[in-house]
This record gives sequence, C-alpha cells and structure tokens, in this order.
Amino acid sequence: MKNKFCKYPLEDCTMTLSAVALGFKKADVVIKNARLINVCTKEIQEGVDVAVSMGRIALVGDASGCIGENTVIYDATGKYLAPAFMDGHMHIESSMMTVGEYAKAVIPHGTSGVFFDPHEICNVCGLEGVKVMVEDSKRTPLKAMLTVPSCVPAVKGFEDTGSKIDAGDVAEVMKWDECVGLGEMMNFPGIIYSDKDTHDIVGATLKADKTVTGHYSTPDTGAGLNAYIAAGIRCCHESVTEQSALAKMRLGMYAQLREGSAWHDLKEVAKAVTKHKVDTRFANLVSDDNHPATLIEKGHLDYIVKRAIQEGIDPISAIQMVTINTAECFGLSLEMGSVAPAKCADMVLITDLENVTVDEVFIDGELVAKGGKMLKEFAPYTYPESVKNTVHLNHLSEKDFEIKAEGDVNVRTIRVGGGKTITEEEIIPMTAVNGNLNADPKNDVLKICVFERHHGTGNVGKGFVKGFGIKHGAIAQTVAHDAHNLLVIGTNDKDMAVAANALIDCGGGQVAVKDGKVVAIVELPVAGLMNEASASEMNEKIEKLEKAWKDLGCTLPSPFMTNSGLSLACIPNIRITDKGLVDCVNFRFVDLIVKD
Repeated sequence: MKNKFCKYPLEDCTMTLSAVALGFKKADVVIKNARLINVCTKEIQEGVDVAVSMGRIALVGDASGCIGENTVIYDATGKYLAPAFMDGHMHIESSMMTVGEYAKAVIPHGTSGVFFDPHEICNVCGLEGVKVMVEDSKRTPLKAMLTVPSCVPAVKGFEDTGSKIDAGDVAEVMKWDECVGLGEMMNFPGIIYSDKDTHDIVGATLKADKTVTGHYSTPDTGAGLNAYIAAGIRCCHESVTEQSALAKMRLGMYAQLREGSAWHDLKEVAKAVTKHKVDTRFANLVSDDNHPATLIEKGHLDYIVKRAIQEGIDPISAIQMVTINTAECFGLSLEMGSVAPAKCADMVLITDLENVTVDEVFIDGELVAKGGKMLKEFAPYTYPESVKNTVHLNHLSEKDFEIKAEGDVNVRTIRVGGGKTITEEEIIPMTAVNGNLNADPKNDVLKICVFERHHGTGNVGKGFVKGFGIKHGAIAQTVAHDAHNLLVIGTNDKDMAVAANALIDCGGGQVAVKDGKVVAIVELPVAGLMNEASASEMNEKIEKLEKAWKDLGCTLPSPFMTNSGLSLACIPNIRITDKGLVDCVNFRFVDLIVKD
C-alpha cells in the first residue's frame, strides 16, 4: 500500500534525501544532540542529530555536514527524541469535536497520526459523513488515516441506523488515498459462522491489500478467536483481561491495549506484558474514545504511555506501542513509526521520560506545537448542511415512555459499572402501578428508552437500567453507539419527555432535566454527534452537564460514555436498541418481563 500521508511521496525524495545525507545538499531542518529513543533497536542513543529534507528524515547520526546557511537548527540537548505518537484505534466523533478541533487538542500532546474509524457519523449520514470528516482533516497537519466503517449497522437486524454499508461501498472507499484499512469488524459472529456478506466486506479490504481491524469482545480465546484471526483480522482493542490480550498476541494479532475516558482497561491488560514477560511487538496502546476533559486535563497518547509505564511496562516498550508497532500493524513502517532515514519526519522532544512530558512536536519536519500549545494555524472549515438537522422525530409525550404491565412481575434489567464496557443482566421484582411499570430511583432502578431518530419508523425499545445512582430527573443523548438513536434515561416520564424534546429541537446532543426544566445541555448539531467549537469551549459546556448529572445523583465516572454504550449490541452482555432488549452473547432479542 502506498502511503499518502507524508508531505512528499518517497519516490519523489530519494535523490534529495541521499544527497542531504552525504552533505552534497543541505538540510531544511536539523535537530542536534538529542537522546534518541531508538524504537528499532530498543535503546537510547546519546548525542544524536537528525537531518530533515522535504518533510522526511535524511540522516540520523552526525548532521554537521548537512547544515547550511538556511538550515533551521533545534538544540535538543538534555531532551529525548522519539517518533511522534499514533493512535491505532479511535473515533474522533467521541470527542464531540470536529476533526480540526480534535487535531488542535491532541497534536500538542505528541500525536501526529490517528487511525480513525468514523462509524459514528457513518451510521447517521452514510459515506457523505465520512467524506466530510476526511475533507476537514486535510486542513490540519494531523495524519488522519481512515479505516472505513465495516459494520453499519453494528449488528445486522438488531437496530435501525441512518445508513448502511456493504462490500461494494467498502471496495469503493478502499480506493481513497486517505483509506488505510477496514474499521473494527464488530460482527464477530458473522466472521466465525461464515456469513457471506460479512466475509465479502473483509475480502474487499484484503483484495485492496489493506489492514482489517477487529473487535472481538467475547471471552472465548480458543477456536473462536482462531477462526476470527484466520479471516485476516489484524488487531483488536476489546481485550479487558490479561488472558484475552495475551491470547491475541500469541496468535499474532495486535492487542490494542485501551485507556480512554470511560474504558480503563490498561491496569488489567498490561499484565499480559508485565506478568508473562512476553515481547511487546504485538501490543499497541490506543484510546478508542476520549472526551475533551480527558484531552485537556490528562492528555492523549502521552498520558496513555505514562499509564503504561506506571503499570510496569518499560518506557521504550511503551513508546514502541504507539509508534513502530502501530505502523507495522498497518503496513506503514517504511513510511512512519521510527526516527530513521526515509521516514516521515514526525518526531517529539520529551523532557521527562517517566512522565512522558512532550515539549516540541514536529510533523513532516515542521515544528507545529511547543510547550503544550499549537504553533500552526489551520484554515477554517464549515460543516455542510447535509450532516446537520439529523433528528427526525416529532415531539414526545409522557405516554410515549409508558411500560405496560399488570401486578407483580420479574423484570430483566441492565446493570452497568463505572470504567467497564461490559454490562450484566439482573432480574428484579417490580410491581405495576395503574397498569404501568415505573422507575424506582430509591433502589437505583431507572427507566431507559431508545427512540429511532433517522427514518421515522416509530420504533422504541423500553427497559430498565441500574448503576447510575440518579435520584431525580432525566438525561438524554443522541450519542448512542452505534446507531445513535435518541436514548433517554430517567426517574419519571415527564422529565424524560422534556429531555427528549430538548434534543429534538436543537438537532441532537446531551441534556439533563430536573422538575420539568432543562438544567444543562450540550448541543451537537453535526449529525447529533459533534460541535464545531474548540476543546476548551466544549469542555466548559460538558463540565456544566457533568455537574448537572451529579446534582441528579449520578455516581458513575464518565457517565456520558457509559450511557452512550448502552445501545451497542455487539458488546456483552445485555443492551437495548430501538428494537428492544438484546442478549449480546447469543445475539437474540429477549423479553423485558421474564416469564416463569
């Protein structure tokens, strides 16, 4: 696969790079006297220079012969020089920011590239939404490498989405310069049990000689995992145990160890490396989903590398897991992932290795960020109307939230836990009042409803959820993976209706309601998923919403992420979509009321 992400194609640079290395031509940029973190040999080399020309590295060593009167020189004395970081699996939409604003938030933390799966906007707007995000990325120095959504819908037949993707669509997108592979293949049952449509999507990717990324969330690490990997799937970010991560690495699959805003898996999955002392060449570090607050307060991959070091992974290995390992996973190690001749000159200077304190960030040899601040400005970009006004619902009333029943019944509920993707089924006794089942906030039982918002089908899934701790009011959001229908949780039907209608009116977002009044709202007019505001502006809005959630009694960390995953039918154990409750292990619908 030919890389399209460096400033100039390598074939256009070879004579110049060789001439600069020999001193016949002078470098554009030289970084002098660095402590090089060599991810190729897993060592630190002292007093190393790097010469850059045409956005690529010409020489690593003594660059004194490469310096001319127009060469820009950066003194790296006392600093560590490493390849810039790459996130091997993530969704930009989860930040609730557009691509340009996301780039401004992560580049100062040392991130030069992301392998992004825009299946959120694709579920709402189809390939038009994907094209818009790709177009936005072009104004930024961030290398936004597209993995085309593979599962739209996430699980066929279990939810209604705004669009669908088939093998023909995938084959077409594989021709795009920005596309490097297939987004997470969530339909692992379709792979394992030989669903032709699913295998055709994978086949279209393999035929294009690009990488198939995975999503294998079942605990089976035996024949099922082998069957999944045998279909050509290269990596997976869904390991939540050391055994799962270890099994994948042993089978030659890249285990993408995840640490995001809501999913804090690294503490457990890092044991696959630290406890079993295995080589880390098949391990990556990824974020999956991050909110603005995480990016502002903690960082991006710099923070995740720091967390890996805290869990006992040595610093060089941790850096390999966001550089050369990631590049090799996607077949791009000739172009990026190391500080070596011919590679894109994407580099970071680090002042404190243990804490991964990034000072300067170079992309294509240009200093684009320093001291946590962007230096490079981007051209403006306005998202088109084609990806706005996507909530196609009439106003809802209290009656739309009623759950009919008679007498005493046993009810199947969804139980959530903070910081984990997995949900559990819990059956509880409930008593109908005037023919309706109501929320019971005193016992942490809330009502949950998912309304189809794309095509006006009228579908609505209704149930109950435990674990939020909310005592008053209601919350709602149109960020509800992956179909992004309108998801509402609450203690009473009146507040739930008010919350839903607030989002219908503004075109989508997240809202908190108490006593019939909106107390906080984050408007997300782009596909009901994103806002064109900056990270700091978004964080201010989100902080107000978080405070409102807490005032309602919510006890979960990152409740937005937990809430948004309640309709994702490809992750165990039980979820709810606009079509009803789903057993996500056996992939079947189940009744809300459990019969004897």
